[in-house]
Amino acid sequence: MIVHIVMFAFKAENKAANVAKAKAMLEALTEKIEPLLSMEVGVDFSGSERAMDLVLTSTFETKEGLSIYATHPAHLEVVAFIKEVTEMSKVVDYVR
Repeated sequence: MIVHIVMFAFKAENKAANVAKAKAMLEALTEKIEPLLSMEVGVDFSGSERAMDLVLTSTFETKEGLSIYATHPAHLEVVAFIKEVTEMSKVVDYVR
C-alpha cells in the first residue's frame, strides 16, 4: 500500500474560501481516478504558527497507481488551482 500525504499553506487572501474549494475539489477525485483507493482531506483548526492549513492523505495499491493519479487530467486541474492559492506545500510518500 502506498500512502501519499500533502500539506498546504494557503495565501491570506480569500483563505477560507480557497481552502474550502480545494477540499471539495480534492474529495471529488476519488470518483474520477480509479487507482485512488481513498482520500481524507482535513482542515486545520488550531491556527498554530507551526500548522499548515490543509492536509490530504491518499492511498494507492502501487507506486504506478500514484503515478497515474499524479498525471491524471482531473488531478492536474486541482493542482493548477492549488498552486494559485497556496504559498507552500510539503509531501511525504511511503509504503505502508
